[in-house]
Amino acid sequence: MKIEKYPNPITSLMKPINSHFQFRNLLPYVIFFASGLAFGIVVSVNLQNYSLSLQLNKSGPPTSSSSSSSTSLSSSSDDLQLANNTVRIDGFKKDLTLKPASVMHGLEKDLTLQPASVMHNMEDEELLWRASMVPKIREFPFKTAPKVAFMFLTKGPVSLAPLWEKFFKGYEGLFSIYIHSNPSYNGSEPEDSVFYGRRIPSKEVKWGNVNMVEAERRLLANALLDHSNQRFVLLSESCIPLFNFNFTYTYLMKSRKTFVEAYDLPGPVGRGRYHPKMGPLIKLDQWRKGSQWFQIDRKLALEIISDNLYFSNFQRYCKRQCYADEHYIPTYVSMKFWKRNANRTLTWVDWSRGGSHPARFMRTDVTPEFLKKLRSESSCEYNGMRNTTCFLFARKFLPHSLQRLLLFAPKIMRF
Repeated sequence: MKIEKYPNPITSLMKPINSHFQFRNLLPYVIFFASGLAFGIVVSVNLQNYSLSLQLNKSGPPTSSSSSSSTSLSSSSDDLQLANNTVRIDGFKKDLTLKPASVMHGLEKDLTLQPASVMHNMEDEELLWRASMVPKIREFPFKTAPKVAFMFLTKGPVSLAPLWEKFFKGYEGLFSIYIHSNPSYNGSEPEDSVFYGRRIPSKEVKWGNVNMVEAERRLLANALLDHSNQRFVLLSESCIPLFNFNFTYTYLMKSRKTFVEAYDLPGPVGRGRYHPKMGPLIKLDQWRKGSQWFQIDRKLALEIISDNLYFSNFQRYCKRQCYADEHYIPTYVSMKFWKRNANRTLTWVDWSRGGSHPARFMRTDVTPEFLKKLRSESSCEYNGMRNTTCFLFARKFLPHSLQRLLLFAPKIMRF
């Protein structure tokens, strides 16, 4: 006969009591674990936010030493192959990875984009004074990319603007544009153009007059107001780019030299333009001639716009047939900054036909063979090495050459 087992009443009574004591014993551990978990989550979130904040507000490139890596240049490819894609600019190591503004995270103050207009009411004296200021704190308090300032010295509009539009397209934030045109020019550019709102307060300029140099200094001063501009290129309305933006930007930024043509030329169009009263500040054997179309860095640009001593000497004595634009900057750079200068220009010009003006190129002159010749059939030195890529720009191209330039640009200049 099966005997049914009944639970011991005392044991049954003690079970809930024992469970209650076990729970009370575990409760401190549960509370401790939950507190630790919550604390860990809070700390993790704060650390992530702090890290993100540091990335967004990182002041500037680290001040580490410059790389000794070499630059490989090839006219067969418009992409410079850099072993190390950084370069020191004004004491900072800059990343030369090309990042158009459309893909740059801009939650912080950012000077990479062009302001809507460069117009202001400053007279030249105030403009030059403001532009000459150099910040003592070397690191930027915002994220910015080093830019090239393209400065157009024109009579009216940039006549080959559609070609330049193609050149600049996609690289917003890596360039600035400044136009010095005749004050009487009242034309306008389309609002979607890179040239819209880029005309600076200008004054009349006469060919061969010292006021042409004043216009160049005015362009430099306006460009220097933007501290992210690190290279400065002087162009005319008849200039064209020979390479795409990527190649041009890297060639300029990676260079250890400035590009001001300066040479001693005996005869009436060289030393013959020297005025004896310019001495003893400027002696005859220091007198230099060269192309006015320069490509310089920020340090030299600051020196040029801040110079009152040598420039006032030119204003006083370089008149009539002196042509100050061919002598002031070449002479000044040769006297004071020759060690950092390549003594050549990056703008190709044809003087072989003689006369006071270089050759002008019409529609029929623009052929693939001609453009390829300008791009690679030269010999020069770049960062201590011989190279065949010596010119980034060329002039003088007439307006009706535009259609053929646009036709050949994708295949020859690769933009």
